[in-house]
Amino acid sequence: MTDVFIRMAKKEDAAVLLAIYAPYVEETTITFEYEVPTLVDFCQRIETTLTRFPYLVAETTAGEIVGYAYAGSYKGRVAYDWSVETTVYVKKNCAIKGVGTQLYGALEEVLKKQHVVNLLACITAGNDRSVKFHEKLGYQVIGSFPQLGFKFNQWCDVIWMQKMLHLPKKPKPFIPFSELSEAR
Repeated sequence: MTDVFIRMAKKEDAAVLLAIYAPYVEETTITFEYEVPTLVDFCQRIETTLTRFPYLVAETTAGEIVGYAYAGSYKGRVAYDWSVETTVYVKKNCAIKGVGTQLYGALEEVLKKQHVVNLLACITAGNDRSVKFHEKLGYQVIGSFPQLGFKFNQWCDVIWMQKMLHLPKKPKPFIPFSELSEAR
């Protein structure tokens, strides 16, 4: 595993992160977006995410951003505050191994400080690399939804995986990321 520096994303990172994301939109069913978002939209996504959740980037010592990860709301209801959907994207053909693992490790540490209990990953069926990656990190398949998305003239099944960080009898209040002292 090669070390990279993990830091919080900034809106100035949006163009580079979008360049990492674009091939996944244009060439795969890993994301169900049909069109690559605009730079303005992608910048807004980063800023919106950072109000409640961490949005991390992996950067080499040479200053190259090679991946990113973030958490988002699983559902908008208050009772779901302790459950988040996790997302990670690594630059295609990235020669640095372990970037996704390092990003998720850092993401989990912040989410623990926010008192998050459940991590959920939504994966397009057939993306065995992602399933194995998540299993390696302790996620388990908890559900499968047949023919849930349609992209590239085909129906795609979706798999949900879950990792429980801990299960308190009563969780501590969720702390929005923007309120954590390290977020400032």
